[in-house]
Parts: sequence; C-alpha cells; structure tokens
Amino acid sequence: MPRELVPRSLRVPRFTQLAVLLGLIVASEGRGAEPLQFDRDIRPILSENCFHCHGPDDSGRQGDLRLDTREGAILNGGIVPGKSAESEILRRLRSTDPDEQMPPPKSNRHVTPQQIELLARWIDEGATWSKHWSFEPIRRPAVPTVVGYGHNPIDAFVKARLERDGMPSASEAEAFRLLRRVTMDLTGLPPSLEEQDAFLSDAQPGRYERLVDRLLASPRYGERMVWDWLDAARYADTNGYQGDPTRAMWYWRDWALGALNQNVPFDQFTVEQLAGDLLPNPTREQLVATGFHRNHMINGEGGRIAEESRIDYVQDRVESTGTVWLGLTLNCCRCHNHKYDPISQQEYYQLAAYFNSIEESGANDAGGLANPLISLATDEQQARLAELRIQEQMAQQDIAAVEQRVLQEFVAWESAVQSRLSSSAGKDTPTTDIVWKPLIPSSLTSRDGTSLKQEAE
Repeated sequence: MPRELVPRSLRVPRFTQLAVLLGLIVASEGRGAEPLQFDRDIRPILSENCFHCHGPDDSGRQGDLRLDTREGAILNGGIVPGKSAESEILRRLRSTDPDEQMPPPKSNRHVTPQQIELLARWIDEGATWSKHWSFEPIRRPAVPTVVGYGHNPIDAFVKARLERDGMPSASEAEAFRLLRRVTMDLTGLPPSLEEQDAFLSDAQPGRYERLVDRLLASPRYGERMVWDWLDAARYADTNGYQGDPTRAMWYWRDWALGALNQNVPFDQFTVEQLAGDLLPNPTREQLVATGFHRNHMINGEGGRIAEESRIDYVQDRVESTGTVWLGLTLNCCRCHNHKYDPISQQEYYQLAAYFNSIEESGANDAGGLANPLISLATDEQQARLAELRIQEQMAQQDIAAVEQRVLQEFVAWESAVQSRLSSSAGKDTPTTDIVWKPLIPSSLTSRDGTSLKQEAE
C-alpha cells in the first residue's frame, strides 16, 4: 500500500498521543524566549485561583470582574494589555493587605511568586488570549534544524530535545528488533518465523518501507488499530448493568475494523457513525455504523423508569460526541456553566436536542435490548430466509385452498343435514342415518411425561 494511501486520519487515538508528545517537546523548546501561550501557561493559573469568583457563573461573580474572557478581563482595568504595572490584577496579587489581597486569604488559594511573574510577563507581551485548544486551528510547527536528525521530521524534534538536554541519540536498532517493534505496533502480533527470515534475508534497499507497506495492507492492521477506537467509543459486548447480559454489538466493531482496513476517509468515517441513518438511501453498513451511539450502557432494572433511562442515553451520546470528535469534556455543563467547559449549559442542551430526536423509549425487552433494533443476517442467512419466505408463501396458499375446499364441503354437508331433518319433521320415527360422534384422539402424549388416559365414550 503506497504511503500516501495510509489512513493517517483514522489513526486518531495513537496519533493524538504522538501529537501530545511532540507538542510537549516543541512547547519546551526555548520556552524562556518564545511568547507565552495563554491556554498552556496562563489559563491554568486563572482557572485554579480566579474563576471561582471571576468566572462564567453570573450569580457568583464578584467585583464586576470576569477573567475567563478577554473582554471581561480588560474591562475596568483588571488587565491592561502591554502594561502589567497598570493592571489591577497584578496589584491585587502582589498586595499584602488582607482586604485587597487576591485570592482572599480565606479562600485557601495561593498564587506563587513565579506564577505572578508569569502573569506579568504575559500582560507585557500583550495579554494574548486564545480559545479552548480544541477550537484552535492545527498549525504545523517548524522542523528544528539539527544535523543528522534521521529519516523524518519526528526524528528532528526528538534529536533537538536530546541535544538541548545533553543526551546522546540512541543507535539504530538491529534489524530483528526493528522488525519486531513495527510488527507489534501495526498488527499487535509478533512476526512469524517466515516473516523474520524474509526480512532478514532481504538485502535490497527499501526493505523497511516494503515491510511497513505489507503490514499496512494486512487485515491484522485494522484489528490492531481499532483497539484505540473501540476504547474511545466505549465499546462492549454486554450491557454493563444488572446481570450484565450480552448484546450483539460486534457488528459495529467489525464495521469499524473494516473502515480502517478499507482506508475510509475520516469525514465519511465520522458522518456514517453520527448520522448514517440520515444519508439518502442508507446501506445496511451505514446503519450499522450508527452503532457508535448504541455502545452506551443499557439499564435493564425492572423498576427503572424508561424515560429516565432514555435521557441517560441521550446525555451519554452528547458527552461521547464531545470527547471523541470535539476534544471537549461535556460533563460539567450538563448542570451549569463551568470554568472547565468552554461551552455553556444552554449550548449543551442545544446539542442534546439533536440526539433527543431518535425513536427510543428507554424501555428494554426481556433480552436486555433497547429499541429501536435492526436485524442483521449474513448473506448466506439472507438467502436461506428468502427460500423460507417462498416456502411459507406456498404453504399459506395450500392452506387457503384446503380451507376453501373444507368450507365448501361443510356447507354442502350442512345443507344435506338440514334437508333430512326437515323431511323427518312430524314423523313418529325420526331419520336415523345422522349419527353424531365425539372426536377421539388416536394417541395421547405429554411433553413432561405426565400419564394421560382416554376415558370411555
């Protein structure tokens, strides 16, 4: 598989870990010289020490000062961009007067001298604000200039950090160790003896690239890489509550695995899981994809209020969507505006309204399943079902024909009986050729072995 076709966009969880690692490396490069970053360096100080009284909560805000927005922070001189000496927040932080000192001594919150100087430096640099990190556009960092950094830009970042810390670079791993590492990383399995022999005996240039291409083309690649996605999607084959009964969620698991192996574009991967049923003429696979939002726990308690369960499921979907696709923890804003959630409680329920529109009652059947359900059969099973439906239709036609014939014969018999009874009316000796007899079973059996006896007529 050519490298340009590798589904990099689908490797979200593992690449996210790598991005975080590289971000920490890049962020630490020359931190003393580069401008401070609000989200990384300043917001934690303000949220920990100031937002409780000067944050998004309108009812609890003190002193008409709001520090969770730039507009609120510079209002009334709380922060004067470029002029830390004129910023009221710095004067209060440095004050020793208990009536003016911030945070108030009774709050048991403390800003260290180092944090105060960091705030002063940030203000002098212009008090640049930023949105929540997940709302900021992704920017590719400049690759550090280093000598002999290896084979790709990642090596350059690693080597630059090692040089800064005075640490030597590790030597290149021997062929067998490299084979084992990349095989385990991309497939979750160790290389077979045959794969070892093939790689070690390959003396042509580019053998490592050929190895990676082979592993990416293997069905084991999707099986390995889907692990992280299943974790993010809270996948489970059981309901998670009383008795923890099983459920057939593996259809969705196999869909996600196949999407990775088929190199499905990330936008399509997203749309089909969030709204596959709303696509024009959705396929069965697109309906299965929406199982992402059926991975939640299902409560089958007998006394459980169905509507309460349904609302729990709606909120689970909102929070899972925020975590997986938006990089947000939409939990606190479920109940109130909160300093850690960059969206408001109102915005939370605007998103919840989307998931509150599906046909779901919250009630479960005896098998612990929650409607709506879809029946999924293999191609072989579908073919067999089609045959059985034809046989059923033919049997129904035969039954209808027999019922019609029996009805006609019954009408004829009934007419004959009525005629005989009418002809014998008023005679001393009635007609005796009509004999009524009870139906007698030819045999008697019991499923549980009960002894049955036919009584005399």
